[in-house]
Amino acid sequence: MQQQLDREWELTIGPDTVRLFIEKAKAISAAVNEDYADGSEHEVELDGNSRDNHHHDGLVEEQTDNLTAEELRQLIDDLNVDEAAELIALMWIGRGDYGADEWNEAVNEARQRGNRRTSKYLLGMPLLGDWLEEGLEALGA
Repeated sequence: MQQQLDREWELTIGPDTVRLFIEKAKAISAAVNEDYADGSEHEVELDGNSRDNHHHDGLVEEQTDNLTAEELRQLIDDLNVDEAAELIALMWIGRGDYGADEWNEAVNEARQRGNRRTSKYLLGMPLLGDWLEEGLEALGA
């Protein structure tokens, strides 16, 4: 069983907010996994040998997925500098780049790297939801 660390830190970003991000990130990831599971995403076989890419830009299902991603992007973009740094640090801890005992170091590193592309950086990670969840668990939050 994982033991909780003595808290020598306080989260600026609320754990419930991070859980909302986790939920949205997992929804995005699930949608991507369903679309791309067979490795021939959006391809239509015309005859036995040729294929054509088939895109459904106007379908409601894809707009819903895009809205989820856009919502998460907007939520991340609305974070202040400290909250954004903590979100990145949580992801790094969950991914194993830092241990929970290196929280302050991870936050400082994230703050130094901080820029306006935080949402693009985080949304580019297919396991974002899992890593954020593991980061929260590692910190006992």
